[in-house]
Amino acid sequence: MSHQLTERPVLSSTGIGLRAPHVMELIDTLPPVGWLEIHAENYMGGGAALKDLDRLRGHYPISLHGVGLSLGSAEGVDKRHLARLQRLTARIEPALVSEHLSWCTSGGAYLNDLLPLPYTEEALAVVCRNVDEAQAALKRPLLIENPSSYLAYAGSAIPEPQFLGEVVRRTGCGLLCDVNNIHVSAHNLGIDADSYIDALPAEAVSEIHLAGHHRTEADGQVLLIDDHGSEVADPVWRLYDRALRRFGRVPTLVEWDSQLPDLATLLGQAQAADHVRFAVMTGRPS
Repeated sequence: MSHQLTERPVLSSTGIGLRAPHVMELIDTLPPVGWLEIHAENYMGGGAALKDLDRLRGHYPISLHGVGLSLGSAEGVDKRHLARLQRLTARIEPALVSEHLSWCTSGGAYLNDLLPLPYTEEALAVVCRNVDEAQAALKRPLLIENPSSYLAYAGSAIPEPQFLGEVVRRTGCGLLCDVNNIHVSAHNLGIDADSYIDALPAEAVSEIHLAGHHRTEADGQVLLIDDHGSEVADPVWRLYDRALRRFGRVPTLVEWDSQLPDLATLLGQAQAADHVRFAVMTGRPS
């Protein structure tokens, strides 16, 4: 089922994730940043957070990033959660709405993690069914984000980029390319990050995420953890350069969720991303 984009605010430059400790400083200073992304679930209850968001969305385009739809759940999408997301989307009129290629519910209980899927034809049918249902309710396409991976199912028969590409083909959704997730997964699973980017359908990528990660050692092996708790690492900047050359001038967001820095540091990361974007688009070295 295809869902066409309607005219919405253009996301220019690089955006940052809106986090509670920065809200009042953003309201008071209105720094030059391209746009703001919120976690949808933080605003479904209304209250002061939503009132503050209303003040900010008069100055910045907003993107909704969900973590609770559980698009990989064989039980289907939680209709109450989807209805809350639909109401929030209608109220805020965001430029983009995105979710994860993962599952996080079982038997009506929400699990505090984004869990991986086996990449099989059965799982593909489940994801496409759930994406179709969500897009029909929201009356717009979703962007589906590639996960960070720490294991691979033995029964996964479809490479992840091809799996995402088939979801795009069957549902008309778009993709959110998380470059840090690609780097983390490539390191942990021993796959080639450049080949991953080259295998994604370029025309479907409508947003890029950048973030930091954590290195830890287990059983003598280094594992990368996608914790969004530090500056973007040099290998991720290199991969970002490649992604821009393949996907073009799509909106970019800097995520930082744990060990949150001051706003100036976060804005500095966004400016660094703008520098790379400008270099790529003008053919200059970054």
